[in-house]
Amino acid sequence: MAVTQQLARISAEYLASCRQSADASPDGDPLWDPPSADVLDLDWAPFLLERVCELGGLDGVHRHALRQALGGDTAIDLSFLNTPPHALGPFGPDPTALSAAQVAAAAEALGQIDFPALLAALPADEAEAASLIGNGADKIVGGPKKYLLEHFNAMREFYHGASQRQLLVVLWWD
Repeated sequence: MAVTQQLARISAEYLASCRQSADASPDGDPLWDPPSADVLDLDWAPFLLERVCELGGLDGVHRHALRQALGGDTAIDLSFLNTPPHALGPFGPDPTALSAAQVAAAAEALGQIDFPALLAALPADEAEAASLIGNGADKIVGGPKKYLLEHFNAMREFYHGASQRQLLVVLWWD
């Protein structure tokens, strides 16, 4: 089973409920189960998305926003989601989260990124582009450009939806 990046849009109240459940449970079960419509699997795209933005010359402000959208922040205490036997993403780094304000800022910044233009800065040949991107991009069936565009668009829409609903985003590798 491959470990992939997961994102969940949740309310502050849902997070508080999970924290309360973990505190009340003898084995720390937070009863974490966000609705599937509010979960996004980014697969292994995060590393590749960052690399395309670097290669395409995306400015530092938007690259930072992308990194935050993909990496979260440690300011929100999620230690209760990292307690065995119910640890969220036990094979990766600790889960992170973005506050509703951070989600809104990320959504705005992601909306400003012209990802097709960044992809256009890569070599037209998919094999050459994959070689330049690295990080296993050469193993993507059909080439990396379509795969990355789909994942970037999904992430942008995901953050836009979270921002519209004033939700937090929790990120983990599972």
